[in-house]
Amino acid sequence: MDRNTFTGLFLILVILVGSTFLLKPSSEDVKKEQLLQDSLAKAKNITVTNNDTTLAKTNNALTTGNTNITDTTKSTSSLINEEFTVLENKNLKVLISNKGGKIASVEVKNETTYQGKPLILFTPESTNFGFEYKGTNAVANTTNNFFNKVETGNGKVVMQLANADGSSVQYTYTLSPDSHQVGFRADVKGFQNIITDNSLVLDWNTKLLQQEKDIKNERMGSTTYYQKADGTVDFLSESKDEDLVLNEGKTNWISFKEHFFSAALIPKEGFSKADIKIITIADSSAVKAYAAKLSLPYKNQVVNSYEMNFYFGSNKFSQLKAQGHDLEQMVKMGWGPLKWINRFLVLPIFNFFESLNLGYGLIILLLTLILKSVLFPFTYKSYLSMAKMRVLKPEMDEIKKKVGEGNQALVQQEYLKLYKQAGVNPLGGCLPLVFQMPFILAFFYFFPNLFELRHESFLWMKDLSTYDQFITFAPIPLLGWNHISLMCLLMTISTLVYTYFNNQVSGAQGQMKYIGYITPLIFFGVLNSYPAGLNYYYFCANILTFSQQYFIRKFVDDDKIHAQIQENKKKPESEKKKGGWQKKMEDMMRQQQQVNQQKKK
Repeated sequence: MDRNTFTGLFLILVILVGSTFLLKPSSEDVKKEQLLQDSLAKAKNITVTNNDTTLAKTNNALTTGNTNITDTTKSTSSLINEEFTVLENKNLKVLISNKGGKIASVEVKNETTYQGKPLILFTPESTNFGFEYKGTNAVANTTNNFFNKVETGNGKVVMQLANADGSSVQYTYTLSPDSHQVGFRADVKGFQNIITDNSLVLDWNTKLLQQEKDIKNERMGSTTYYQKADGTVDFLSESKDEDLVLNEGKTNWISFKEHFFSAALIPKEGFSKADIKIITIADSSAVKAYAAKLSLPYKNQVVNSYEMNFYFGSNKFSQLKAQGHDLEQMVKMGWGPLKWINRFLVLPIFNFFESLNLGYGLIILLLTLILKSVLFPFTYKSYLSMAKMRVLKPEMDEIKKKVGEGNQALVQQEYLKLYKQAGVNPLGGCLPLVFQMPFILAFFYFFPNLFELRHESFLWMKDLSTYDQFITFAPIPLLGWNHISLMCLLMTISTLVYTYFNNQVSGAQGQMKYIGYITPLIFFGVLNSYPAGLNYYYFCANILTFSQQYFIRKFVDDDKIHAQIQENKKKPESEKKKGGWQKKMEDMMRQQQQVNQQKKK
């Protein structure tokens, strides 16, 4: 229990104790009130509840049934019972409680947890929802008040909290047959003389349950998203606890997001102020704790009405986009240009292949094949450039031996003369890496956040959205590893093999030769717990790159390259093309020579 909840309950306790002694009604008033309650109980066939009684825990969160709305009593005691109403369609099963009139639990149909169980976003025990306002004597909250069910049927449930002074709070929930959104209308009546500061706050907090195998990675993809009045979508930290107050303009919506599923609240008029919080908790069954205090525009009049929509469902890009309000921006596509590559290039191609009912393993292979085909001209130029550098290496070694290793500036100057004479650009081998890097980084965001891969199998990988558990063992101290992913292992081996042959092509020696072997091992440690789909993509990319270079090597003759270089050396300076890189390097070397001469003087 947090400090605010304790303070609120303590103040309520003080008010109740004080009212017992100071505002004790007469025996005649007690009889009249009892007759009124008995009449209401008979008319509405409900159980009169007592807010001072401790509620027993619910044993079963959801019920099954073929009807659209069913009533089931979940827990009882000798003095009180909490009742639930199930509002459902083909996509959702929504549990509405008479305690607080809240949505107490939601099951997303046609989806399961990693254990194959029904996918329930949150439970009644861990969810609170209600209006908070400042009255004459204290801050009050409707969360723990018991509502009466006054209407059901045709995808609609109406819950009402009626007070003795004639004021009331009424919630209306609606659910269309094919929707993932639950309509919510709140009518606050008769509070014009009760609320003292013209402020009404919607208090919503919950814990979202674990749905995926790796709760650590699931937490890293879970946070609170929100949209500002200018349309900007932002989010709290995914890696640490954070509390943020949004009071500059209206907040269009807020969302409690976990890796692949979300619960969002979208008001028609926007929230005038939002205090949102995200907390990582020790509960092994829950991902994170979410809390939001959302201020609503309140007018000092008899009735204030607020219309909103809840969204409960997956973080599938197309499904979120269909809801409107830019909810699809909750799908993390990367930053800057990476986001546009994924959203406007990779995702449409992926969706096209998916429409052909191809397996997801094949789709990833085809995506990789398309990328490598587009970049093939750069790969060819890169190989050619490395081959030229390899042919020039004996001459470069001779220069280094002649000048001496102690004068690196002069060595580099002589190298530049050689490059100029031979018509070689030493940076030509970097071109494919420059053009591939945005796609490599874009896919690093794309596959781990792609809902479509969830629970999809390929070869031995049972779920492409998480790691394939090949070998398991006790957690390694400090590292925390408790498994080895076979696809990550294959990806690492393929990278090492590719590095070996790449060194043969480029003629790399010394430290540069061994750095290429260290990097894949580092990536193995990083990617071992990443989705198998991502590691499978990197594996395919390595194999295709190696195949391309093997194919190119069959058609590139070092003797012809050497002959061409010798022909370039014979050309007069006026016929040789000088690239921008060569000009810059020459200018830099000339400036360095001038500086050195001045120092000597």
